[in-house]
Amino acid sequence: MESIMNLAKSEALLFKGGSGTGSNLSSLRSAREHLAGGGIASGPVSFMRAFDAFAGVIKSGGTTRRAAKMVILNADHPDIQDFIQSKVKEEEKAASLIREGYSANFDGTDPNSAYASVAYQNANHSVRLSDTFMKSVETGGSWTTHFVTEPTRVAATFAARDLFREIAQAAWRCGDPGVQFEDTINDWHTCPKSGRINASNPCSEYLFLDDSACNLASLNLTKFLTPAGEFDVELFVQAVRTFILSMEILVDASSYPTEPIAQNSHDYRPLGLGYANLGSLVMRLGLPYDSEPARNLAGAITALLSAEGYRTSAEIARRMGPFPGYPRNREPMLRVMRKHREAAQRLSPSGAAQKLALQAQRSWDRCVEEGEENGYRNAQISVQAPTGTIGLLMGCDTLGLEPELALVKVKNLVGGGTIRMVNATAREALQGLGYAPEALKAITDHIQEKGTA
Repeated sequence: MESIMNLAKSEALLFKGGSGTGSNLSSLRSAREHLAGGGIASGPVSFMRAFDAFAGVIKSGGTTRRAAKMVILNADHPDIQDFIQSKVKEEEKAASLIREGYSANFDGTDPNSAYASVAYQNANHSVRLSDTFMKSVETGGSWTTHFVTEPTRVAATFAARDLFREIAQAAWRCGDPGVQFEDTINDWHTCPKSGRINASNPCSEYLFLDDSACNLASLNLTKFLTPAGEFDVELFVQAVRTFILSMEILVDASSYPTEPIAQNSHDYRPLGLGYANLGSLVMRLGLPYDSEPARNLAGAITALLSAEGYRTSAEIARRMGPFPGYPRNREPMLRVMRKHREAAQRLSPSGAAQKLALQAQRSWDRCVEEGEENGYRNAQISVQAPTGTIGLLMGCDTLGLEPELALVKVKNLVGGGTIRMVNATAREALQGLGYAPEALKAITDHIQEKGTA
């Protein structure tokens, strides 16, 4: 009970500072297990309701934005079905209230709406799936859950495909739960000697040790296009190196909400550099978003960002020393760096990705060599964040690595009112594809007047 209340306190401090949290509740005994002093445990789903209500009344960073959190449960937990269905049942309650005339507002601006009256609206939910589970789904095998207090005792047995379908149907119904692939996540873990990766932040882009954090930064990819419409690889490399150095300096200049997070931030020094506006970039280059050339381009950009980020980290380590947790994680981290290098070798140096892919491959060779010699200053350097709000401030038409959802979008403002946003990339993309001036004008006039319709 003390650890549960400590979690609530830590989350409150994180929300107050404007951060989001992620927690894996699989260590809590299920609602099907007895307590040492008698009686039945409440189970993680019951505590989730309390945590959710607590998050709902805390404004993140003292602003009007609500707290953000992620809740995770392993697929072998006895309460996994209750977890999968928890949001679905609340969605059904909200639908009933809406039919009775309650507001369908779900962004937190209407305290009397249907969604403000139901639980689990302040967190994302995810199920942790192992390779063993996924193999059982593929082969039509069974899946067993096990009691937390007696790990060798089977709680229930399911058809793995039925449980997987239940997850998919719940996600179709209300957007949750998502899934996280346990073994893949930990196979790419740079510091396994310090503990497993059990959870993620609210949008699942940051995965690392418990009680850890990282600052985020993003590069607007369209800013690296030359007047000739080519991606400036050298400028991108320099930007990555400058950002990594700046973010590394910020580790010691930052304040942290709890002592364990502060300690791990100094011991492992994780950074979170990513990019935004990928959708606009592929539009400008005349590539369909859902195409092999676009995927190859995205892979090359991502590989180069990570390679130069870690290479810069190794150069800093030569002067400042590696992060304190590096010595006992040296071999596992170098193994992961070599996995990155091998993945980069599979990139196709063709089309718009030609220079990027070749540079990424060279950079990963140098990154591994310098890491073997110097170690690394940072346990992680890259995070691909959604860039929802900061992307707009950066002048991005598309956010993170997402495609364009509509050429004209309307955003609700927290203080009331709306803002109409027209995609500014469409004209440049059409021009690059060879559309005549009169056609460009007709199309852009239509977009301005009719929107995406």
